Amino acid sequence: MSALLLATNGGLFAILVIIYLAVIVFEIAALWKVFVKAGQPGWAAIIPIYNLYILLKVIGRPAWWLLLFIVGVIVPFVGWILLLVIGIIIAIDLAKSFAKSSGFAVGLFLLNFIFIPILGFGESQYVGPAAAGPRAM
Repeated sequence: MSALLLATNGGLFAILVIIYLAVIVFEIAALWKVFVKAGQPGWAAIIPIYNLYILLKVIGRPAWWLLLFIVGVIVPFVGWILLLVIGIIIAIDLAKSFAKSSGFAVGLFLLNFIFIPILGFGESQYVGPAAAGPRAM
């Protein structure tokens, strides 16, 4: 009985791994399409830190924001709050860069795995880097 149970669990595990890999490939393809819509190289979606640099470029944020991510990973607690705030700002700027509402920005932050494919495969058009525009004070 235990051999049958192990075989069944192994098969279930293999199916879950295949589903997981399919979702990962789908998300990479979606980010690829977002980059292409923004006039950036799509292959940048598969390079771990470079894709973050390109995302910052797409939304109009400076490259030194990459350092904020490093601080966010290294410094406990304060860094996590920093990552949370930066994630919210990036979601808002990405939504604005594709002429989407603030509600879409909330979706990008909370359900990124759903809203990035909507940007990539949907009819949304890139309108330019949101953070590079004029600021009202």
